[in-house]
Amino acid sequence: MSKKIVEAAGRRLSLSNLNKDLYPSYGFTKAHVLEYYRRIADSILPHLKDRALTLKRYPDGTEKDFFFEKRCPVHRPAWVKTAKVIHNEGPMTVCLVNDLETLIWVENLASLELHVPLAKAGSPETPDSIVFDLDPGDKANILDCAKVALILRDLLLQMQLESYAKTSGKKGLHVYVPLNRKEATFEDTKRFSKAVAEVLQRNYPEIVTAKMAKESRIKKVFINWSQNDSAKTMICIYSLRAREKPTVSFPLEWEELEILTRQRDPEKLLIMHSEAVSRVGKNGDLFQEVLTKEQKMPHYL
Repeated sequence: MSKKIVEAAGRRLSLSNLNKDLYPSYGFTKAHVLEYYRRIADSILPHLKDRALTLKRYPDGTEKDFFFEKRCPVHRPAWVKTAKVIHNEGPMTVCLVNDLETLIWVENLASLELHVPLAKAGSPETPDSIVFDLDPGDKANILDCAKVALILRDLLLQMQLESYAKTSGKKGLHVYVPLNRKEATFEDTKRFSKAVAEVLQRNYPEIVTAKMAKESRIKKVFINWSQNDSAKTMICIYSLRAREKPTVSFPLEWEELEILTRQRDPEKLLIMHSEAVSRVGKNGDLFQEVLTKEQKMPHYL
């Protein structure tokens, strides 16, 4: 068993099983996972800060069993920040990944994917953003999601709302509308997102559905408005995904999404770990405004 003691921000961490191949079809070990998160830390940490983390752990790699962990592990170091939140099953203590040392500790648990709610732990009923989760049904793909995302962007602009797109790291896209206003509620954001999804369904019935039933999604993109809920989480921007290859949930500028849509190559919409690090180093965090931009939902839908 490979083991190493490292120092992160003055904290000593014991890292284990560094040679374990967590992406066996690709050859990406736990050491590679830890190095990716270390290099992307400055960009991902602001999006994790003060949010109740749900760990998705793959102790034996992406081809074996995984489990979700909402409660912060009891064997955590004393310096890991936590918060008390209320879930359906009652109150629980959750991890807050607010610094590099906690991020590295979490990744040493083989939590390849990091999932967070749309609200901070201190204000769990106040969403910071509206999200439109674009999920392709059978016989549709990520290029269809890109088309719908561009239509959605234009509709939101008519309502004076800026939006930001990111890949899911798998087969879909996510469009975020930042709010960052204290009066926002999940009841409002869910109602708004459902209304927008139904408008697009009426106007683009050949490609869009707002219905959850799988038979309604064939050859269409399902706009999953139900993600706007205090009990739901989304994959965090810059998180790895547990696929055959270490892809990343990554932001795309609208102009780039337009170009990629015209190129008709779905593979170009899958961002790998190395490209993510390189692009962040060159362009910074393209999702930064999601954390700071203040916008107000219209009430005429």
